[in-house]
Amino acid sequence: MKASARALFTLLLAAVVLCSCEAPGGVSPIFPQPVSPNGQGIYDLYVWISIPAIIIFLGVELALLWVVIRYRRSRQPAGYVPPQVHGNNALEIAWTIAPLIVVLVIAAFSFYTLQKDFQPISNQQMTVIVSGHQFGWDYKYENGIVVHQEGTLSGDVTPFVVPTNTMIKLVFQGTDVIHSWWVPAISGKTDAVPGYDNFSWMKVDKAGVYRGECAELCGVGHSTMQIIVQAMDQKDYDLWVRVQQSGQHG
Repeated sequence: MKASARALFTLLLAAVVLCSCEAPGGVSPIFPQPVSPNGQGIYDLYVWISIPAIIIFLGVELALLWVVIRYRRSRQPAGYVPPQVHGNNALEIAWTIAPLIVVLVIAAFSFYTLQKDFQPISNQQMTVIVSGHQFGWDYKYENGIVVHQEGTLSGDVTPFVVPTNTMIKLVFQGTDVIHSWWVPAISGKTDAVPGYDNFSWMKVDKAGVYRGECAELCGVGHSTMQIIVQAMDQKDYDLWVRVQQSGQHG
C-alpha cells in the first residue's frame, strides 16, 4: 500500500513539474489568458467542459475507491463472494442516457463556438493571408507587406505584427502539406490546407507578444515552426508599417 501511494505521489509530482515547462518556442502548456474575443470563447468553452468533467471524474473515482476499500479481500471471510446483481433495467438505462446527454451538450456548445469563430467575416478592418510551408509562415498584408517567419529553435522568429482593437480577417493557405496555425491566447487551431482556404479572425485588445506553434505534424522541421504575434497600439503599428514600406527593417 505504501509503495503504491509513493508511486501515485511521484506521478502527480511529475505531472505538476511537466505543466510548468514550456514547449519549444516558449508556448506554455497552461491555457493562457485570452486577448481576443474568439480566444475568450474557446477559453470559456474549455472551462465549462472541464467543470462537469472534473466532477464526473471525481465522482467515479471516489465510488471506485469506496468499493475497493469496502469490499477488499482482507476484510472478508475465506471464499467470500460479493452479492451478484443482474438485470437492473433502470440503472442500465440511466448510466447509458446520462453520458449521452453530457456528450450531446458538449458537442452542441463546441459546434456553436467553432461555427462562430472559424467562419469568414464581413466586418473586417484589414485582411491578412497566412500561408504555411515547410517549415515556416508567411503573412501577406493588403498593403503589400509580407512578413516571413522561417522555423528555428535557436531564437525568436520575426513577429507577425498587428494593431490592437482592429478586426482582422485571417485567410489560411498551405503550399505543400497541411499545417495548423495556433496561438492559444488569440484563437483556436486553424488548418492551412493546400488548395483550400480556411478562415478565422482576431481582434487583440491588449498590446503584447503572443506565442504559438504549428499544431499539425508536417515533417521533420515541424517543431521549429514557431509563431509570434506582436500586437501594437495603432500609433506604433502605423510607424512599423512606414518602416517596412521604406525598407528600413532594422
